[in-house]
Amino acid sequence: MLYYKNLDEIVFARHEIIDSDELVVVSGYVGPNPISRLEELPFSTTVIYGMYASDGISANLHSALQTLNNRITNATIMYSTTPIHSKCYAWRKNGQIVHALIGSANFTLNGLRTPYREILAETTKDTFSPLNAYINTIIGNSVFCDEAVVRTRASISPATRTVERHEDKSICKMFLYNVRTNEVQEKNGLNWGLAKLTGSHVHIDDANIPISTRYIMENPDLFPEKLTIPREAIESGRIQRHNENIEIIWDDGTTMTGLLEGNNMIDNRLYPKQICSFPAKHTLGQYIRQRLGVQSGYRITRNDLWLYGRDTIDVSLQGEGIYYLDFSV
Repeated sequence: MLYYKNLDEIVFARHEIIDSDELVVVSGYVGPNPISRLEELPFSTTVIYGMYASDGISANLHSALQTLNNRITNATIMYSTTPIHSKCYAWRKNGQIVHALIGSANFTLNGLRTPYREILAETTKDTFSPLNAYINTIIGNSVFCDEAVVRTRASISPATRTVERHEDKSICKMFLYNVRTNEVQEKNGLNWGLAKLTGSHVHIDDANIPISTRYIMENPDLFPEKLTIPREAIESGRIQRHNENIEIIWDDGTTMTGLLEGNNMIDNRLYPKQICSFPAKHTLGQYIRQRLGVQSGYRITRNDLWLYGRDTIDVSLQGEGIYYLDFSV
């Protein structure tokens, strides 16, 4: 069987039809959200971040993974000391593989929830033994998350052929108010949910962080063009654009699931218009209100942001679909 949508649900429900006592995930890149779901599983799990040796890891993502590693009792997170770009999901029984999926889907929210872009396929029994040997070799060349150090992305200097390491400095400072009026929007942005007071079907604390066209043009790698969902995947036959699934890590260590949604048109191409939490848009609104020290349903003003200490959020990309949002004072 080959799968190309709802990959996260396939991975997390497979143990219900497979007699296994362990799940091992080898993935080029990993994200906090799928790892947090491992505590749902009834057996031990191991996740190996494959591209640590060449791409390193940011301090923010490393900290989030360490927190999860220490919190989730049935999960072990490791980093490979040799570059591994493969994606393997292996269910084992008494140390031997009894079922496996391989393909292109990273163990990230973006990799597992973007329909049609990635695939996972079941392997045949004759591959179980060599695949198990491959996985055991990778484990043997990996270090535990808590023992690893933050390493920045590596590159090769053409002049000296030596390895150099550098941080990605792409940070977008996003305003939490309308720069034209110098005030927080009344029924959008942080106050999106207040549209409920005039009849809109939203939660009173719904919120979003608006993405202006300027942010997109100045940070083309930060906010990607919206993907087209294949025509055959849509009953109506109309072309649609996919809202990108993302993982959010806040400066205080809080993690949440989000979406890049809405439409910004630039040069006849569609880009996202806002960052919001998912599946509940009020998760973001309640979180921001909690940090500002105001109650549910409160209309946030720019003065509230000034009293808090800042009226912007710094947004940076930490990995595939993984964003770091800094709202620290």
